[in-house]
Amino acid sequence: MPITMDLRQAVIHKMHGKSEDGLREMIDGSIHAQEAALPGLGVVFELMWEDLAEPKKEAVVRKLHHQLEEIDKH
Repeated sequence: MPITMDLRQAVIHKMHGKSEDGLREMIDGSIHAQEAALPGLGVVFELMWEDLAEPKKEAVVRKLHHQLEEIDKH
């Protein structure tokens, strides 16, 4: 019987065991790639977000807000 994984499990399974360089390559390869890669980046973000202390979360939100303001200027 085949094993069924949801998207989150599949992305984590694909990342598990990769070196730091391998994770970096996977992330870099997903940036500006086909939109099919976006859910995987969401899983990566979720894993990081869950482990961040509140001050780091606030810094990430400020950075994102700043980036979005810059996009609006163009």
